[in-house]
Amino acid sequence: MNDVAAVAGVTKPVVYQRFDSKRALYREVLEDIGERLQAALFEAAAKATTPREQVEAGIAGYIDFVQEDPDGFRLLFSGASRDDAEWGEISHQVERSIAEGIADLLAVDGMSLEHKRALAYGFVGMSEGMVRHWQAEGSETLKPADLLRDLTTLSWVGLRGLGPT
Repeated sequence: MNDVAAVAGVTKPVVYQRFDSKRALYREVLEDIGERLQAALFEAAAKATTPREQVEAGIAGYIDFVQEDPDGFRLLFSGASRDDAEWGEISHQVERSIAEGIADLLAVDGMSLEHKRALAYGFVGMSEGMVRHWQAEGSETLKPADLLRDLTTLSWVGLRGLGPT
């Protein structure tokens, strides 16, 4: 908390006026990261005019966020944050919120909402897994544009094959 106060340019008691504990501060940091990630993804997708553009723009927003705040992305989705029940719930809530937003965008005639949700969770998991791998091991050899192309193609080809269920 001393370090936080120093960086913020305030005294430690001022930090404790805003946050009851280190856990409260950490929780707020995780929530802020999650809100910014969701905003980046959905604001980018909202600018698109076609379904394929929505997929590509949303993924681009996701990748851009990771490039701009790699530590925040790691913090939100790291094992340490997920191992703690309170903090893990925050990362799960971010995933839920993103999946619900994606499910709402899936326009497949005759497809049930539950099926759309299941597909949206698959999309979230695939995206997170590929981006986490890229961030951890592939960013030196795989350019962001290539990651975007591959993830968009994988997603779009899969989405195009969907029908009523």
